[in-house]
Order: sequence, then structure tokens, then C-alpha cells
Amino acid sequence: MRRREHLNPGQRPLTGGVRMKLGMIGLGRMGANMAQRLLRGGHAVVGFDPRAEARAALQEQGAETADSLAALLAKLAPPRVLWLMVPAGEITDTTLEALLPLLQVGDTLVDGGNSRYLDSQRRAATFVEHGIEYVDCGTSGGVWGLAEGYSLMIGGAEAAVERLRPLFECLAPAPGRGWGRVGPVGAGHFAKMIHNGIEYGLMQAYAEGFSILHHKQEFDLDLQQLAEIWSHGSVVHSWLLELTAKALAEHPDMHDIAPYVADSGEGRWTVDEAIALGVPAPVITHALIARLRSRDAESFADRLLAALRNQFGGHEVRKG
Repeated sequence: MRRREHLNPGQRPLTGGVRMKLGMIGLGRMGANMAQRLLRGGHAVVGFDPRAEARAALQEQGAETADSLAALLAKLAPPRVLWLMVPAGEITDTTLEALLPLLQVGDTLVDGGNSRYLDSQRRAATFVEHGIEYVDCGTSGGVWGLAEGYSLMIGGAEAAVERLRPLFECLAPAPGRGWGRVGPVGAGHFAKMIHNGIEYGLMQAYAEGFSILHHKQEFDLDLQQLAEIWSHGSVVHSWLLELTAKALAEHPDMHDIAPYVADSGEGRWTVDEAIALGVPAPVITHALIARLRSRDAESFADRLLAALRNQFGGHEVRKG
């Protein structure tokens, strides 16, 4: 797979030489990698995660860590910046509830997870009442973000976002590319939600197309070769197609991959929003349904369909 153009944050100067210190809450794959990218860019990071092994791994990269939220805040000088990279939903709410009594006027919270935008708006209203800035940052980049940079869709007050500019410029693929304030609080996570809905549709289209190629056995097509060919000059070229080529090189027949596709919520929320706005979104909706269908190994619906064909037409029913 071709490497995309990127700048190494450890080799480029920070804008204006500004260095910041922040607390990173949640040191999973995304949080730990983002902390490392910030460290390489010259920023100071104090990390917290309930797992001791996650804290130890970040310490090896040169960061400070803390074994509690209170200890984390004690290592930061006000006004403090806290960046949350924890799973959306109840865990985010629980973490924020624990943080609220520990924060001071002027502190800033950044939710970089995949929270639903309505939740971000609700949470922001609570923290603003206490004089605490709330920024929602839709973050895309996955496991490649450490090396390539992250796409950041940011919602929040203009002044708050501007204060955090050095962090966004360091995390993005380049200081002036791949990030931006897209609107008030909630807009960042709304944009990321739609981004992920589009991603569902793109992935489903690639999966279906390559499945058709796979089933045309008379041509004995090399799917990885085709993915590589299409990655140069084709109108269907994309980074996802490059990753398709990589996946096919590692798993040519997909025999070792279970046909089970999870979803983390953004596709469902995108479809909900499309319905609420009266906007037709059949591709994204179908892609979501396909994921749900992949998990029904004992499909009652398919069994009933077979039984109905037998009832009205006497068609053969295979015994399962």
C-alpha cells in the first residue's frame, strides 16, 4: 500500500513555538496514539487510564501518568485542558460526572470520542454553566493516525478552539490541513457521524463489488491485483481501496475472517437523522442493514422465507 503524504510531528516545528500541557483521559488505541503524536510534537501529556498497563506503556513514551482523575488534575496548572478518548455513551457520562466537581472556571474539556452530537450539546450546557469550556472533536484516523495524522472536525466556541490550535495542528496531517472548526458545540460530532455513515456506504460498495469478482470463478481473478490497479488513476481510488488491497494481500480468500461486522452507533444515528430530516439515504441505510444482517447466523427470517416458498410452491427445503 502506498504511504500517504504526511509530516512527522517529531520533525517539524510547532506553530509559533507554542507548547501546551494537557491531560489525556483514556489510553486505548486512539488515545495512546494521539498522546504519542502530541509528545513527538513537543507538547507535554499527562495520561490517565484505569488500566495500569496502559499507563505504563505511555510512560515509556515519555509522558507523565496519573492513577486517578484527581491526581491527573493535580499535575496540570490552571486553566487546564483535558482531552477525553473514551467510548461513547455511559462511560463518557460517568467520566464527566466524576470530573465536574474537580474542575475550575476556565478549564477546557475536549471530547474526542464518537459521542452522539445531541449528548455533546447536553453535556456542554452543563459545563458552560460552571464556566468550563466544552469542545466536541470528531476524530478520524484510526490506527494510522499516529503516523499519518488525524482528521479533526471541531465544534465549540471560536475562542476556545483557537486557544487549542497548537494541539489540533500537531494532531492533524499538517498544520493547515485536515482539521477545522465546523460550527458550535455539537457540530463536530454531527459531522463525524455523517462521515462515518458515508464510510459505511463506501465500505459496503467495495465489499459487494469484490464479492462479485470473487464469485466469477471462470476468470480466476486476483482480487488483490485488481485493488492495486484501481488504486492508481481510477475514479474509484481511495484510501479505503488501498486498505482493501492490503486486506486481500493478508487474507486472499477471507477464510480466516468471520462474516460478522460490528457497528459502534454512528451509522444508526446517521440513518435516524436522515429520517428526522426527511432526507433519503438508501445507500447508508442498506450498509447499516447489511451489518446487522451479518450477525444473524441463525436467521429466523431466512428460515421462514424457505418455509414459505415450500408452502406456496412446494420448493425444496434444506434441512439445517
